Amino acid sequence: MKESIHQRLERIADRFEEVGRLLAAPETAGRSQQFRELSKEYARLKPLADRYRELHRLESELAAAEELRADADASMRALGEEELGRVRGALGAVEEELKGMLVPRDPRDERSVFLEVRAGTGGDEAAIFAGDLLRMYSRYAESQGFTVEILAESPGEHGGYKEIITRIAGAGAFSRLKFESGTHRVQRVPATEAQGRIHTSACTVAILPELDEVDEIELNPSDLRIDTFRSSGAGGQHVNKTDSAVRITHLPTGLVVECQDERSQHKNRSRAMALLKARLKAAEEERQQSAQAHSRRLQVGSGDRSERIRTYNFPQGRVTDHRIDLTLYKLEEIMDGKLDELVGALQREYQAEQLAAEGLAS
Repeated sequence: MKESIHQRLERIADRFEEVGRLLAAPETAGRSQQFRELSKEYARLKPLADRYRELHRLESELAAAEELRADADASMRALGEEELGRVRGALGAVEEELKGMLVPRDPRDERSVFLEVRAGTGGDEAAIFAGDLLRMYSRYAESQGFTVEILAESPGEHGGYKEIITRIAGAGAFSRLKFESGTHRVQRVPATEAQGRIHTSACTVAILPELDEVDEIELNPSDLRIDTFRSSGAGGQHVNKTDSAVRITHLPTGLVVECQDERSQHKNRSRAMALLKARLKAAEEERQQSAQAHSRRLQVGSGDRSERIRTYNFPQGRVTDHRIDLTLYKLEEIMDGKLDELVGALQREYQAEQLAAEGLAS
């Protein structure tokens, strides 16, 4: 039998009061280990308990506003109606906040990320679309206060990129972008199409959280081949004079990473090593989660175009996220980096999945 969200919150509030009483008890003060553990639990439960108290306060205000709306005096009824609108809005916001607080925290959410975009089916048009996606994510990242660094790029022959790898740095980058991994499909008339026919192309996007030092993968130096070469990217004359770009090959898996953005070979090596570790960690997590991931709508498929997560239809001006059956006729805004509505919908769906996994019913 599922527990309701209100029942779970009531249990948490009761436990919070109990822990407070235990901390105040004289016998607890003499047991340092127990006191430390209870203090940690108290600090963890306090934000939830505080917001739950706020929920109760707003529910009382709602009842008072409903009584006011039923008053015989017309001016009082109007005041009650106005108050109802205000309280309902505040109540809904607190309820959503509490739901979010009940979702188990993803320890990776606050991390910076590596964003990889690769052109797939569609040739030149796919490469051009890869450039469009990079612009979209860069503008979104900037709107969130994140910074974007290009680590490696392979330009397309007619614009865009065959492949581009960037680092998006900022607290919370992974929480905002983690649902972007997968195959992105575009339907539009390419600039090179003389007949005006709509073409379908695809790009794959990968979002890898940057690792913290505590969970970094240990690499055996003998498993690595490190090559240096001259950067082929932007950077003026300097890039043609020094072998500052770095390529690292992980021999056991065949994984290859490059970084050529920094003028310093040392910085490029450090960035490339961080990217390699993030890829190896992601591959290991994917192996561990493969048994359950196939049934989760927000997880990435094989990367094949038939397993697309999102379609950008330019003739109709719409964007459809196939995992949550969401269609928005705001393609121009979305391509300009205004992703909040999409990101918010995906986060709410994830929250609902997590609450269900916790055995909670709305």
